Amino acid sequence: MKSSRSIRVMQYGIAYLLAFISLYPVFLMLISSLKTNIDIFKHPMGVSTKLSFAAYEKLIDQLPYLDYLTNSVLVSVVSVAAIIVSGSLASFYIARYRFRWNGALFFFFLLGMMIPIKLGIVPLFLLMKQFAIINTQWSLIFVYTAIGIPLSVLILTGFFRTLPKELEEAARIDGCSEIGILGRILLPLMRPALGTVMIMNFITVWNDFFFPLIFIQDEARKTIPVGMLTLFGEYSTDWSVLFAGLTLSSLPMLVIFFLASKQFMEGLTAGAVK
Repeated sequence: MKSSRSIRVMQYGIAYLLAFISLYPVFLMLISSLKTNIDIFKHPMGVSTKLSFAAYEKLIDQLPYLDYLTNSVLVSVVSVAAIIVSGSLASFYIARYRFRWNGALFFFFLLGMMIPIKLGIVPLFLLMKQFAIINTQWSLIFVYTAIGIPLSVLILTGFFRTLPKELEEAARIDGCSEIGILGRILLPLMRPALGTVMIMNFITVWNDFFFPLIFIQDEARKTIPVGMLTLFGEYSTDWSVLFAGLTLSSLPMLVIFFLASKQFMEGLTAGAVK
């Protein structure tokens, strides 16, 4: 009895230690955004006695940060919505219909995970230029949607196959269409998988630096990762303003993760136990 209790105490201790290690960088980023540059160098790992919101005021005054935030939200929301809609339709078709090229079509989507898209950045840039969408948010949305669909199809197809087909048969008897079956019956049951797809793709799109750097040149259309690059000077860097921008940019991800964390964990373990 005592041994099992000591093991449980040890497990909780390890869990609290890992939680502290994971959350302390977030706390340090928040505290550093309330310091001055001098305090950051004097007390890099601790709390300063003088805390102020001057860095946030500088961030709004010196940079078009609200434009960066608006662009990041627009690109992320539209891309994730397009990924979920496209991935759900493709996964429903692959998982629920049996035809000759079923396996080949599924493998075709998985090829998107095997081929690094950054290797084709030159022809991709020329294609975007031919479509006249360079320096617009649409160039990012199309690329992120194409990147996110393969993993989404993999996750959603596996989850579709765990749902009983009797639900669809009963709906067809009642006269429900295929789109109605997908939208009214199956998708509400797939919230864990949809939450997983949403969080994984949102984090990828929100934090991406490479494609906005290549496709966007206009300052007013840049996203947060590229826009924050202007804070790095050749000889000096305003670290307090930089931490303030990082703090604000991390808030949407933290909110989304806390709201959909339950669905995210259920989606990761879906199908593990029958």
